Amino acid sequence: MADNKKVSSVSFFHSRFTSIISIALVLFLMGLIILMGLLGNKLSVYVKENMSFSVVLKDNVGDLDVKRMQKNLESLPYIKSTEYISKEQAARELEDELGENPENFLGFNPLQASIEVKLHSEYANPDSLKLIENKIKNYTSVSELLYRKDMMELVQHNMKRVGLVLLGLAAMLMIISFVLISNTIRLLIYSKRFLIHTMRLVGATAGFIRRPFIWYNVVSGIIAAILAICMLTASLYYLQAELTGFIQILDIPTLLIVYVAVLLLGIFLSVLATIVSVNKYLRMSFDKLYYI
Repeated sequence: MADNKKVSSVSFFHSRFTSIISIALVLFLMGLIILMGLLGNKLSVYVKENMSFSVVLKDNVGDLDVKRMQKNLESLPYIKSTEYISKEQAARELEDELGENPENFLGFNPLQASIEVKLHSEYANPDSLKLIENKIKNYTSVSELLYRKDMMELVQHNMKRVGLVLLGLAAMLMIISFVLISNTIRLLIYSKRFLIHTMRLVGATAGFIRRPFIWYNVVSGIIAAILAICMLTASLYYLQAELTGFIQILDIPTLLIVYVAVLLLGIFLSVLATIVSVNKYLRMSFDKLYYI
């Protein structure tokens, strides 16, 4: 008798342990998708706000006019920052790239002074830039505007495509997660199907029967979520050590959002799967319980 009880206890522990590990792995994948979505958005903002365009100035523009223009530009709501690049600085940068100063073989500096302008991410797209270009060209000291329209369009297109792919993966993984968690929980409840039928015969309500199963699996979901969070943290620590600059787009608020989302998903999916599984046995007749 004691041996049977011990075997039953070990079997129960093993089934719960297996269930928790299965749910944790699913939540780990869900956490990765959520993290990729959030980091993808932050990466998009980072890339857009570091794409600059050049406001090329006329040769007769004085330092006072440049400072006044910079101040006016920085006061505009769509401009994040500006940087003045003199003719001499532009020549030095070109010399660093080419390995030779253009003045040495031309006899003069052919480059013009410019102001490098960076936009806020929501305005860093070809449509907005066209309107901004028209406004900046009204300044009398501006010679022309230089920017890579094709690169901006490529970034815009790729970010939209990545967003759609991640959204599709998240939806697909959510369905797969629910099916896997539902099957795992259904196997745990399977051994209690006759107990459920007995409780129904003595007049227990559906809510009363479901309650202990829900609380049991809520605890399992929380434990699984904590394990998934630990795996995510270990993965991020590894990425931080391997990828230079990864920490620049990863911050504490983003991590907290991911961790809370994983915890809530663990509870929500566990509760939903438990209700679906228990309801299945509540609707079954006594004869069918032997043939499933």
